Amino acid sequence: MRKRGLVLLFLAAVLCATAAPAELQKTEVGGYTQVIGYYYGYDSLPSVAYADQWTRLHVKADFTNDVSAFVEFDSYAPWGDSFRSNYLTSIDGRGKADVGLYQAYIEVRNLWGAPLTLKVGRQELMFGTEWLIGNNSDCTPVYGLSFDTLRMTYTADTFTFDLAAAKLAERFMNFGKGDTDLFIAYGSCTAVEDQTFDAYWIYLRDDGALNGFVTDLHTVGLRAAGKVGAFDYRAEGAYQFGGIENLPSACPSGFGEADTKYDAFGADVQVGYTFDAPWSPRPYLWAAYLGGGDPDRSIWSNDRTLPFNRLFSDIEYTKIFAFTDMSNLRYYAAGVEVTPTESVKLKLTVGKLEADEPGPDTGCLWWKRQASRNLGWEVDLLANYQYSEELAFFAMYGHLFGDRGLEGSYVIGNGLQAWNGNRNDQYDVFYAGTSIEF
Repeated sequence: MRKRGLVLLFLAAVLCATAAPAELQKTEVGGYTQVIGYYYGYDSLPSVAYADQWTRLHVKADFTNDVSAFVEFDSYAPWGDSFRSNYLTSIDGRGKADVGLYQAYIEVRNLWGAPLTLKVGRQELMFGTEWLIGNNSDCTPVYGLSFDTLRMTYTADTFTFDLAAAKLAERFMNFGKGDTDLFIAYGSCTAVEDQTFDAYWIYLRDDGALNGFVTDLHTVGLRAAGKVGAFDYRAEGAYQFGGIENLPSACPSGFGEADTKYDAFGADVQVGYTFDAPWSPRPYLWAAYLGGGDPDRSIWSNDRTLPFNRLFSDIEYTKIFAFTDMSNLRYYAAGVEVTPTESVKLKLTVGKLEADEPGPDTGCLWWKRQASRNLGWEVDLLANYQYSEELAFFAMYGHLFGDRGLEGSYVIGNGLQAWNGNRNDQYDVFYAGTSIEF
């Protein structure tokens, strides 16, 4: 089925490429630069301080017949990573910073006189609130994320439907053999005023290129978002199923196959209310659940139900010790946003973090310490100053009051790795930066 879908999208691209010639009408050059300095104080673990820079430069060409082309290059590097001189010897050399192809695609609109758009090439993919599929633009640190994709979009007055097929890894074998592919079917309805309702299916097939074992991961989900008077909301839930084939068991005799599968649920809900008052205060409540699966507590097998996989999320539930790869999580938060001036925005969030499945118990038979779910409380304060339409300054401070769950809970690496902090850890984070878009 996945091969047939990819072939159909490829044939559509070929048909578009053989259509009537298009003439250049307009070109556009633009770019983006962001510089941020970070400090992470990890208490019992090594602290980190550095600055980095992400720069993008693009060219867009519009042609006749609803054809356009977009090419964008980017470069990411920490400061000091590519300095070209050695002060001891005064020997200079070329820097190490690499410039890569971030996006490069052809876009054809109104195919065959229908409201169909085809985008072929490397491109960002952003669906909904980017809870599962995003471009990594709001994460810390920011690297950016793009996909080598064939994407077809049908757009009606109150409905859009997307089909996308992306190649994540290529082994140059028989069609699909050894590769990693991503398939997305995403529908969005806006028939109700100020409301959006989405339904989607995401299928990730890894034939051993990235995981080393054949992996089938299906995600089906629903999403709703909108406004009702002064209230605003977003709610999204997804169920994942599938499994990993040929994973050996942990039996010392070296035979047998592990029963390792996906059977997990995830959800993200936020509700806010904006007061018609000075500073336009918007208090909000936010909760999330990312299932921890069923861990393997036995040394004799690898049988387990895996935690909810975050896929390519652009949503963070903490700014301090784990980012978009955090799973096996229960998150409860309250906060408030205010706008003192048209150009200044402030946001305060207080959140409680818990592991859905606690880590293993520690100690020996006669002095066993039971694992805890509690990871701690986090307080984050963000400020954004929009100096002009193009230039922005921003800063953030956060503090985590650690708890026992930090010692062994598997909450990072999509819930497959332990953080291994200390129950008494007090973590701090501060970053500040600027960005300009032109």
